[in-house]
Amino acid sequence: MNQHLTRAALESAERGWHVFPLRPGTKRPALHGERGCTGTGPCESGHRKWEQRATTDPDRIRAAWSRAPFNVGIATGPSGLLVIDLDMPKGNISADAPDGAETFGALCERTGHAVPDTYETRTASGGGHLYFTAPTGVRMANTAGTIAPLVDTRAWGGYVVAAGSTTPTGTYEALCGPVAAPLPPWLQSILQPAPKRSQDPSVAVAGQSRRYADVALVDECRNVASAQVGKREAALFRAARALGRFVAWGDLPRHVVEDALQAGGEAAGLSASECRSTLRSALDWSAAHNQIRRATA
Repeated sequence: MNQHLTRAALESAERGWHVFPLRPGTKRPALHGERGCTGTGPCESGHRKWEQRATTDPDRIRAAWSRAPFNVGIATGPSGLLVIDLDMPKGNISADAPDGAETFGALCERTGHAVPDTYETRTASGGGHLYFTAPTGVRMANTAGTIAPLVDTRAWGGYVVAAGSTTPTGTYEALCGPVAAPLPPWLQSILQPAPKRSQDPSVAVAGQSRRYADVALVDECRNVASAQVGKREAALFRAARALGRFVAWGDLPRHVVEDALQAGGEAAGLSASECRSTLRSALDWSAAHNQIRRATA
């Protein structure tokens, strides 16, 4: 196991990714914290955190991993990476609830893009990590839910567990893509949207949007009501996200959207409580992310 994990750390370093040890069998850094810092060795001139101590030096890696079967952490910021974390639903969530991969795939479909082809790993929980090279000269930060529910990102200030590491729930495995592709511009625009000047829409634009909203409400409710088993909650979630922008813009009252989609979800076979939970989450997200009216045609 020690040799296997040492090899995993060295392979990441060969890609130019800065690694540091995680406690055996866990996702927690094995390096000491600031409170326990003795001010010696690497910390002689001041405490150095895991992001600062992550390395690509093969000799340092071999020396560190010779001490214990450490899992492998990749410091995404120093590695020039942005990693998209596709998480799994947690807690008492319906089996129909979409996971991070499904919501990310739905986002790609709605925006007219294919799911990016890049280096990918399967996490121990069954989720996934999509690795991208960060734009040159841009300091990306960690995000949680900015792209979509259960879709987080790791960049400066964050880290991911490398393929080959093992926890009690499973092993991190490399799936596909020999190299990390550049972060697609459309994803960067979501993570770092350009500042927009707030302005009131014209009466003509507002009227056109309301007409479009009425048509969209009918279409989305039809899609939810006809959704197949296994895809019902995902369809309800996507519909609520799509219609939520019209709620945020004042084109549709929230209670109208909730009542219509609640009826569609129950018609598809979802329980009333499942519908309410999904609708609340999706509409709250839209309210927070659609404050500025955009063109709908």
